[in-house]
Amino acid sequence: MSEIIWDLALIQKYNQSGPRYTSYPTALEFSESYTDDDFKAAAERYPNRPLSLYVHIPFCHKLCYFCACNKIITRHQHKVDIYLDYLEKEIKTRAPLFTNRTVTQIHWGGGTPTYLDEAQSERLMAMLRKYFNVSDDAEISIEMDPREIELDMLDHLRRIGFNRISMGIQDFNKEVQKLVNREQDEEFIFALMKRAKELGFTSTNIDLIYGLPKQNVESFMYTFERVIELNPDRMSVFNYAHLPSRFAAQIKIKGDMLPPPETKLAILQKTIEFLGDNGYKFIGMDHFAKPDDELAIAQQQGVLHRNFQGYTTQEECDLLGMGVSAISLLGDTYAQNHKELQQYYANVEEGGIALHKGLALSKDDCVRRDVIKALICNFKLEFDRLQAEYQIDFKQYFAEDLALLEPLAKDGLLEITENSIVVSPRGRLLIRNICLCFDVYSRQLAKRQQFSRII
Repeated sequence: MSEIIWDLALIQKYNQSGPRYTSYPTALEFSESYTDDDFKAAAERYPNRPLSLYVHIPFCHKLCYFCACNKIITRHQHKVDIYLDYLEKEIKTRAPLFTNRTVTQIHWGGGTPTYLDEAQSERLMAMLRKYFNVSDDAEISIEMDPREIELDMLDHLRRIGFNRISMGIQDFNKEVQKLVNREQDEEFIFALMKRAKELGFTSTNIDLIYGLPKQNVESFMYTFERVIELNPDRMSVFNYAHLPSRFAAQIKIKGDMLPPPETKLAILQKTIEFLGDNGYKFIGMDHFAKPDDELAIAQQQGVLHRNFQGYTTQEECDLLGMGVSAISLLGDTYAQNHKELQQYYANVEEGGIALHKGLALSKDDCVRRDVIKALICNFKLEFDRLQAEYQIDFKQYFAEDLALLEPLAKDGLLEITENSIVVSPRGRLLIRNICLCFDVYSRQLAKRQQFSRII
């Protein structure tokens, strides 16, 4: 059976706003009433769980007009040293809560983590290893901007412990690059990927974006033909959400230059066909991987997971986020640091932490989170495990939700059996719509409008 059946009529019917479910509940529900005592209690709740570390590096050399990330544009390298001083204070405060934990995953995101020079990146990695118990076989990954890196920086990153890289390319078309202020050297990107493989990076990911100004099917297929030559292990193909009222940089992108909805759908259809023909499996949402990649294997085995960094193979792993705007997932709580750099500095200076808001999940939140995670990661949900874990009768507990699912089931997006929900190949592209039926926070139209469109 095909992984995906493309049904244009259904895609158009269900193409509405909705969350991406890197968490449930989403960050919109976080509250400033969440305290550091809540954070500490959450850290103590599951002391034997492995730990994943996320470090946010906000600095970028140039502004990409499409970007919706928390970033600071600067050419002043010394600002990183100041940031690392405060980051170390935060790390020293938080690390004692996790003395007995083993760190199995580290990820540097941004911004542009490769903004750091060799000495700065070595300093940060040494900090993490000093204050945390990092496993010898930990997954250690970094996001890269191929425009602002030297080839030998890859050698340095490998030497200090990185074994995975994610490279933001977005589009190889020169006109598109110019319109979003992200012009890059195509041949240098090939040199970077070649060097990464020579150095033994175990996983390479490429990020692309569809829906950017002046994109069309033909131009984006050129990008894919070049990307296939790069031969990455994974690919993320994101839908550009044009929300200039929320993200000031996007004001520089003229709305009349964006491809119309029918073109975006045609690009997506071609993307799925092209990647399938070239041996990539559809993992879910915007993600594709080779069949022998860890994500594809985990999904096949029914043990794929999802967090704020996207899909992951790390089962039952707490996530500690550090740095400005970073989000933590500890047991049954979420916590987020201050988003503004100066506020982050002020709070860390005062008390060693920068906690701004968070959420302690209720039992209902937890069971719904597990439902959504199972559907979005594995496209199926077995009722028995949830019934045993939460002491509920699934069909009785979710009677209203199952009623909301009925029209989607009639349209062939899923099948509801006596003991399970199975998403069909026709429904996989619309998994966010299916998850919405279990999301009590997103049933109000006003909240739905704050998210990007599902396709």
